Amino acid sequence: MAVGVSTYAYSHRWDRGGPTPLSLLEMLHQSADLGAAVFQVCDHPDLEALTPELAVALRAAAAERGLVLETGTRGTGVEHLRRHLQHALALGARTVRSMAYAVVDGVDDRPSLQESVDRLREVVPEYAAAGVVLGLETYEQIPTTDLLGVVDAVDDPHLGIVLDPANCVAALEHPRDVVRRLARRVVNVHVKDFRFTRRDGWAGFTLASCPLGEGQLDYRDLLDVVQPDPARVHQVLEHWLLPQGDGAATRAVEAEWTERSLRTLEGLQD
Repeated sequence: MAVGVSTYAYSHRWDRGGPTPLSLLEMLHQSADLGAAVFQVCDHPDLEALTPELAVALRAAAAERGLVLETGTRGTGVEHLRRHLQHALALGARTVRSMAYAVVDGVDDRPSLQESVDRLREVVPEYAAAGVVLGLETYEQIPTTDLLGVVDAVDDPHLGIVLDPANCVAALEHPRDVVRRLARRVVNVHVKDFRFTRRDGWAGFTLASCPLGEGQLDYRDLLDVVQPDPARVHQVLEHWLLPQGDGAATRAVEAEWTERSLRTLEGLQD
């Protein structure tokens, strides 16, 4: 049952502005304690500046706890993706998530669709030669038809889609449509439920995360359509938890959401 947890499920607990921020090793062990099979280190500063010592420690801890490691960054710059391929290899990771647009090294990098294709055609063969899959995540800044067009243009099994239909709601794309449009190219799934509701007074809307199974994401439908291969396409739990008053309360709710959502995700595999 290839389900796991992302560092996004620990965002408040690893926040270095908090009193006792969790390290990557602590998050890895907590994920294993919860029964996760995958730990995805996604958009974390210690991954961006990965040291050989930390890579060895994380890889050893993952092997000891029986966890698959995955990584995640942002951007499609060739040298940036090459650096993250090396990080993945150092960790023994076989999946790297990235995003089409990103602020990389202080620069807002928004390549055209053709520029993205050209970059990926250059670097994806290096991922393929290393046996690592690169996945581009769905989110509201780029229409899913455009993202799919980039992946189709490169047309390599080592490049695919990281499917997070909750991210597309802000672009007014319906999750069920997104799932069906992208299913054939999915290489990783980010599991994040949500509620899209009217604000008090009916003045506007709020798009907010919630525990899996308690919102508007039809995850059973996603599983039926995508039919993720447990050996290849992992399902990784995330949150967008809004502050819950003080920091201690927020961290406690985040921990409870993570455990409860992981149990729900495991149950859905049946």
